[in-house]
Amino acid sequence: MNRSKCLLVLTAVLLAMPVGLFAAGQQDAAVADRDFTDNPWTDGQDLSGRRVDVFGAFVDEDARRFRESMRIFEEQTGIRVVYEGSGDFESLITVRVEGGSPPDMGAFPQPGLLGDFVAGGEVIDLNDWFSMDYLQQQYDQSWLDMATMDGIMSGFWHRANVKSLVWYPKGPFEERGYQIPETWDELIALSDQIVADGDVPWSIGIESAGATGWVGTDWIEDILLRTAPVEVYDAWTVGEHPFDSPEVRRAFEIMSDIWFNEDYVLGGTDAILLVPFGDAPNALFEDPPAAWLHRQASFIPAFFPEGAVVGEDVDFFYLPPIDEEFGSPVLGAGDIYGVFNDRPEVRALARFMTQGISTKAWVEAGGFVSPHADTPLDWYTTEADRRYAEIIRDADTFRFDGSDLMPGPVGAGSFWTEMVNYVNGKDLNAVLRDIDASWP
Repeated sequence: MNRSKCLLVLTAVLLAMPVGLFAAGQQDAAVADRDFTDNPWTDGQDLSGRRVDVFGAFVDEDARRFRESMRIFEEQTGIRVVYEGSGDFESLITVRVEGGSPPDMGAFPQPGLLGDFVAGGEVIDLNDWFSMDYLQQQYDQSWLDMATMDGIMSGFWHRANVKSLVWYPKGPFEERGYQIPETWDELIALSDQIVADGDVPWSIGIESAGATGWVGTDWIEDILLRTAPVEVYDAWTVGEHPFDSPEVRRAFEIMSDIWFNEDYVLGGTDAILLVPFGDAPNALFEDPPAAWLHRQASFIPAFFPEGAVVGEDVDFFYLPPIDEEFGSPVLGAGDIYGVFNDRPEVRALARFMTQGISTKAWVEAGGFVSPHADTPLDWYTTEADRRYAEIIRDADTFRFDGSDLMPGPVGAGSFWTEMVNYVNGKDLNAVLRDIDASWP
């Protein structure tokens, strides 16, 4: 074939190539020409083409938003982050770790399970990867305390939610001239004023099928943080401080001042066990409100009537402190990421995820609160999310849901069932002794 025919054939082949294939070739060439060492996370190494596997419990929209939040890391490092979510996370992660094939990272909604792997020597101590100075720049000390298990930095936090909230019907509340309470005494005074005005202050419902009782455990935890040193709370969650103690007994008694006051609770105390927890806030939306106050976490708007707008139809305030000496603590929850494999690309992703930039896309999408100290408040696109973040940031102490830190037979067993028994009239001393007796 002569040179002119060769050129004609080559031209024909190029013209026949799909445009997308040609463009893909250009993109591959562009990627190949990129410098993947100029980023804050790989320590000057080119780690492009490698992958990190992350396994967690969140799925669907949350999984999509997580992947979006990883995009900036992937683009700047060339490392692929592969996320797998499963509603069966707890059992599957156990099978994989015990079977010798753990993911590179696990996103744990309950630190207690991560603690089991720490005890088994399966989790990498992040103290070996990051200096304490660095970690203290990225997180408030409370988050580092909660991640420290047996002296090991067991993981890093990447999502938070707030439980220390009281919800109220915004318009009617303001029309009545009620004021947001800033102390527990003011909260009780507000409850008394609502009763004096002929209404019922609190809507409380704890029915949750096989999990009935968990709502009550949150109340006890919130109150204990407000009436005892945080060291007592921490010891209590790991079985080193008994339920049958003056501190925990007082928390139950303070809760009882509200729960067992027939004038305070919609439907009376008997209704507490019958009303599903997701239906309890509905009383705030009636016209006029059937009740005025409801204590529940930042997830509860998902159960509000369709079209309800936080900040317009309903609003919230921080559950106020009780004893001044313990400041303004916050009870909450979140996702902690434990690391199982030590490779350069895994270290790079861990460094990225300990920085606020790793949450930016998710924060801006809404419904997400970052635990990172370097996440600016102006990234939040809703007033509610911004206020949740401020509550966490302003907390004197932040602690994880205590029942989630306890062994399953207690935190998801006797603590729940004895809360139910207590509401049904069981003696408090017997309740506390029986929970202690169930500790494995």
